[in-house]
Amino acid sequence: MIIRNFGVRHGRRVLAAPAPRSFLRALSIRTPTTTVADPEAAPVSATQAAADARKRAVLLKAEIDRLPEEFRKYEAYQEQTKSLGSKLKFRYLPDEVLKRPPHDVTLEDLMAAQAHMGHHTSQWNPANSRYIYGEREGIHIISLETTAAHLRRAANVVESVAYHAGLILFVGNRKGHRPIVVRMAELAGACHLYQKWTPGAITNKDVILASGELRVVDELDRTLDGFDAFLRDSRPVSPDLVICLNPVENYPLLHECGLASIPTIGIIDTDADPTWVTYQIPANDDSLRSVALIAGVLGRAGERGRQRRLADAAEGKVAWTKPHAVQAFIQNHNSTCRSEALAKLEELAREGKLKVGEAEEIKQSFTEESEEEIKAQLGKRSE
Repeated sequence: MIIRNFGVRHGRRVLAAPAPRSFLRALSIRTPTTTVADPEAAPVSATQAAADARKRAVLLKAEIDRLPEEFRKYEAYQEQTKSLGSKLKFRYLPDEVLKRPPHDVTLEDLMAAQAHMGHHTSQWNPANSRYIYGEREGIHIISLETTAAHLRRAANVVESVAYHAGLILFVGNRKGHRPIVVRMAELAGACHLYQKWTPGAITNKDVILASGELRVVDELDRTLDGFDAFLRDSRPVSPDLVICLNPVENYPLLHECGLASIPTIGIIDTDADPTWVTYQIPANDDSLRSVALIAGVLGRAGERGRQRRLADAAEGKVAWTKPHAVQAFIQNHNSTCRSEALAKLEELAREGKLKVGEAEEIKQSFTEESEEEIKAQLGKRSE
């Protein structure tokens, strides 16, 4: 009780006493400021302040009025200096090569497409040493002069095969190869494959391609009728030339082409085996831009050969011969028609429906080209 009264009494005194000024300065967070009046500054009157405001308004209005003039000067300056500096003549577009493939390439085109970039030196195939220009930072550099020469040689092969009505197959089954092979097959009038190759499609084609659809065309690529019996019993066809954009993943295809003596064209990188294909094109097979450029040149070559063949066929010049199977079928069909026509002729002669010597005259004029016409005439006589 005594202690509590003591604390209450003295606590009131402590709270009632004023706090020292030093203690208040220590608790304050404000910085004291002192304003010193400039003895030389004269007081500004209201008239002077209004005049200064009007002057500033006039200057602001003059500056605003100068803006159109300055903008016109800026446009004139831009017009005068727009022709200075470098000019951007060509801009790369990813679909440009597919829409308008080139007929030929330059070293600059191959360099821009990164066709010279090979693989790491630890992954190289020694058989590609003749295609390698050098190495830089552990990467092999492919000689673009060699690439251009081999590409032109391959283009000549594709044009010649297309001119002689050969069947060309474009193969590319990596990611991004689908639009490339489809577009080039459209240009060359060829076939394309962008999925995995079915092993045995060439060596065992009678079983694997038994359900494939065939058709017989003339020199102008028009489908011919009357070959239903031939198509029903004929074997599946094999390509006359295979163009492979990624030979590393298509060894079974290239091996079957070698067994069937089918020539092949392939893009050979520094890690691939150049002996897998017949005509090598040393280049970077990992760059879609490089692959599209090379395939575009080959597609244009096939287009040129096809256009030349159709132009010559329109003038009566046929640069290819019939397949042996088709030729044999036509000969058998003609022989059958001839036999039927001669039998009908003899029957009409026995019935007395032909005049004396008319049967021999018809036999002498009977040729392979007029079999159908004579057969039709004999049918009319029998009626």
